[in-house]
Amino acid sequence: ATLGKVTRVHSAVLTTNCCIERNEAKDTGQTSYLIPGVTEGGIYVKYCAEKPLSAGLLPGETVVKEGKAAILFPSANEVFYNPVQEFNRDLTCAVITEFARDLLAQRGVKVVVPGEKERVLVSLSEETNEDDAQTEEKNGAESPAVTATVGEKCERGLRVLEGLAASGLRSVRFALEVPGLQSVTANDFSTKAAALIARNAQYNGVSHLLEASCRDASMLMYEMRGKKERFDVIDLDPYGSPASFLDAAVQAVSEGGLLCVTCTDMAVMAGNSGETCYSKYGSVSIKAKYCHEMALRIILHSLDQRAGVYQRYIQPLLSVSVDFYIRVFVRVFTGQATVKNSASKQALVYNCVGCGSFHLQRMGRRTSNGKHMKYSPAAGPPVGPECEHCGQRHQLGGPIWAEPIYDLAFVQKVLSAVSGNPSRFGTSKRIEGMLSMVTEELEDVPLYYTMDSLSSTIHCSTPPLLQFKSALLHAGHRVSLSHACKNAIKTDAPPAAIWDIMRCWEKANPVKREKLSETSPAFKILSTEPSLEACFTVREDANPQSRKRHLTRFQENPQAFWGPKARAKAGGGIATNLQDKRKKCQNKRKNQITDSSEVKNFHCKKFRQVSSPRGSCAAIASNCVYFRQKDSTEKIYSASHKKKDTWHLYMSHSSSLFTALPKQCLSIKQSGWLSDVSMPFGFLPDETSVAGTLLLIHCSSC
Repeated sequence: ATLGKVTRVHSAVLTTNCCIERNEAKDTGQTSYLIPGVTEGGIYVKYCAEKPLSAGLLPGETVVKEGKAAILFPSANEVFYNPVQEFNRDLTCAVITEFARDLLAQRGVKVVVPGEKERVLVSLSEETNEDDAQTEEKNGAESPAVTATVGEKCERGLRVLEGLAASGLRSVRFALEVPGLQSVTANDFSTKAAALIARNAQYNGVSHLLEASCRDASMLMYEMRGKKERFDVIDLDPYGSPASFLDAAVQAVSEGGLLCVTCTDMAVMAGNSGETCYSKYGSVSIKAKYCHEMALRIILHSLDQRAGVYQRYIQPLLSVSVDFYIRVFVRVFTGQATVKNSASKQALVYNCVGCGSFHLQRMGRRTSNGKHMKYSPAAGPPVGPECEHCGQRHQLGGPIWAEPIYDLAFVQKVLSAVSGNPSRFGTSKRIEGMLSMVTEELEDVPLYYTMDSLSSTIHCSTPPLLQFKSALLHAGHRVSLSHACKNAIKTDAPPAAIWDIMRCWEKANPVKREKLSETSPAFKILSTEPSLEACFTVREDANPQSRKRHLTRFQENPQAFWGPKARAKAGGGIATNLQDKRKKCQNKRKNQITDSSEVKNFHCKKFRQVSSPRGSCAAIASNCVYFRQKDSTEKIYSASHKKKDTWHLYMSHSSSLFTALPKQCLSIKQSGWLSDVSMPFGFLPDETSVAGTLLLIHCSSC
């Protein structure tokens, strides 16, 4: 809370004589302290070493342990925490460790990870020329090697920013588990979260590395755009969409720095709201079977587009679709010449609404002309007015990132580090299975088909996965699985070859064609004879190693309600239990509630706002379809106002208290009680009513 230009902080945060910005906190004699010189919205708590913050448990707090961190967490929903994201945090620690290993090797720093064997240092950068390599070797020979371990501050190390830290768990884990760090800034706009971050830093003994900040994340990154002030690693894991932070993030990350972004607004990115997706990410999403990989490519397109404004470009290191969210790790570089390639890296998607076939149309074209690169507009479209296979129309989506979404060499290094030290993370088995599938994917083939959608289109039985893959391999095409979907097929085969294989499968497993409509996609596809003879003999190379080794590829939910959690509230309290509310709302349209104790006993929002310009319900109380207890409300008075508008007065239960109201219209105030001297009672002009009170639905003129 604020009082003028003075900010009030709860007593649990500060001690009586704590020094803040060289000003002493004054004891107000209450449960809070007034801090002079700190303005609203810019609170930045710094505690002195002589009288540190109390790190003990407060009433209602619990300790949450994850990795090497132990986090103090309030019992109320004041600060967000989701245990499902442990895989996300483990994977991020593994990626940043390998990134630090390669980047710090160029600075003459050797990274040491507990429980890990001796490793060979390899550089990440692919753009280092021979002169730079010789310079690095010379610098490395002159300067002695410095060892960086976890929990220790490294002067040549990485500067890390977590823009939306909540409880600070991720930042604390960085400080405890990632070696080679110079500083970690854990920022959150909530004052309660920032105070909790500071306490958690001290509780885990990482106050020398971790600094709590209470700022707007975008403003903080905008202020750190200078070349000497940029962060080496920026992690953005918001509740929902990260779109509003991307512009600042691509500017605040250092040259060749790492940008880690999480998106949990999958309903928007997976095609439910294409127009909303376009407004946030500059791309139209499509509701298709490949929606999860398309979501990855949409966020990469958005990052590259925003970076291009500042003559910067991205290099994806790893992009994964996990559970209910997507996660991307990209490096950001500066180069005007390379930015010109951006148009040819994006593509539009033509998706058939009938059979699900898709085609990609590049946004630009580049051709090599000796030492020079020639850029020209792309030629298209790749499809006709109707689908050549089923005759249906096409949907247009994108643009999306059409280049590889991961760096194979980097992913293999992360996979090697995790599999060689499985005790480091609690989700090591799942990380190993996920990254193994990523390395087996066709990196130059965007999007995928699914076996169930192919078979349901022609109404036939689904062919076994290995047999279908073998048929594509026998036909001379490349094929792989996808980490984003369990029964997905990624292949460079054209849609015509895929439908030829499905026609051959249908001949061996025929469908009842007399039941097919002549206008259906199945009828038109099966009416064409296949141009090849598919061989469904299983090949040895059709079964990938991750499948042979039975790795944890697609983990089943370990417990009920495994997914997103409720957003943190400013007050902290939750009105009703979230799980009970979910159970009550499930199948509410199919299973109508008959128990009067469970139905709503108030009118819907449309009915209550009938006097508002936004209100659109013209029903009276007895006709309200959402108000179940119709006999409990009665219309007791109606009067006209200037023979134009009408206002009605309702009572929440039957009563004979009323006498006739005056014929004149009562003036309605903005707030407070409405009463008339000729009447022994008054009524409230509120949108809510309880038993025994009056509800006024008034005209807009009043």
